Amino acid sequence: QVQLVESGGGLVQAGGSLRLSCAASGRTFSSYDMGWFRQAPGKEREFVAAIRRSGIITYYVDSVKGRFTISRDNAKNMGYLQMNSLKPEDTAVYYCAATTGIFSSWPGDYDYWGQGTQVTISS
Repeated sequence: QVQLVESGGGLVQAGGSLRLSCAASGRTFSSYDMGWFRQAPGKEREFVAAIRRSGIITYYVDSVKGRFTISRDNAKNMGYLQMNSLKPEDTAVYYCAATTGIFSSWPGDYDYWGQGTQVTISS
């Protein structure tokens, strides 16, 4: 199995940027596809982006396309989510997740989750 720890959240003004990191330990990180999800208060967990284990194929929810970039460094066992042009509606707890199964945007397909990091965007 793999353990995931997110970092990099914080409070920024609308239009600003943040870079979230996901540190993986345990089984070889390159064995997993990785995803980022977010959950705002009172809402269900929402898919944000995913990246294949090779790092070549990525997939984004429409609301973040052109603003967010998912990446990974398998040599360092790290995943990243670069978030630019942030909006108040991006406010949520952000989670990284890993799966050895299908490349998916559904939270139920992911086997391992971090504890989350809070992102707050002020208007």
